[in-house]
Amino acid sequence: MKRSHIVLAVITFVLVLDQALKIWVKTSMVYGEEIRILGLDWALLHFVENNGMAFGISLGGAYGKLALSLFRIVAVGFLIYYIRFLLSIKVSLGLLLSFALILAGAVGNIIDSAFYGMIFSASSPHHGGLATLFPPEGGYGSFLHGKVVDMFYFPILSGYFPDWLPIWGGEPFLFFKPVFNIADLSITLGVLNILFFQRSFFANPGQVIEEARAEGAQLSAEAAPAGSEEETGGGQEAGDEGRQGHES
Repeated sequence: MKRSHIVLAVITFVLVLDQALKIWVKTSMVYGEEIRILGLDWALLHFVENNGMAFGISLGGAYGKLALSLFRIVAVGFLIYYIRFLLSIKVSLGLLLSFALILAGAVGNIIDSAFYGMIFSASSPHHGGLATLFPPEGGYGSFLHGKVVDMFYFPILSGYFPDWLPIWGGEPFLFFKPVFNIADLSITLGVLNILFFQRSFFANPGQVIEEARAEGAQLSAEAAPAGSEEETGGGQEAGDEGRQGHES
């Protein structure tokens, strides 16, 4: 199986899984509703939406939302170009899959931002009820002004900081507070894989690229038809014989 096909399969799998879960949450859960995962108190599906970045971090205002959406589109264009470049120089499959996960996550959240405002009715504590896909009256927002759907919430540990601790003493804490989606998780896994297992590429990318190119050239040479060299040699020998006959 070609590596380009593997990369495309990973991106497609993440996108389908991400969008299927988001659409189910939007149309099956009321905003703010929680469902326990496997009956656990610290593992929840918790339906929220945000205007901004990963893990529920928001970038305020309509202009901030538009700027973030445009930045994501530019970043996706760069990632597509970069993955094609990495495929051409035949870097390791692990590095390719890392960037494929990052690209899939970025595209997944772009779909929310670009289209969800146009195809879904509003879902918030103020409106109540379930969101409707393709409502007759139109969506809750315009192109590039949709909200990103988040649902995974893992409040594993909660309590209070000790009183003797400076600044935060006596204040409540919660781990893990952010709510995220599959696209966020995909981006995080891609970045972590690069940081922990692909550090050599970023430590000296020029050397890694040159080594990958040399290895690719060697593989191409080894894959060349075995008869090509013999045919060249045979042609040269025939030329030599022709020249000898002409001289005689």
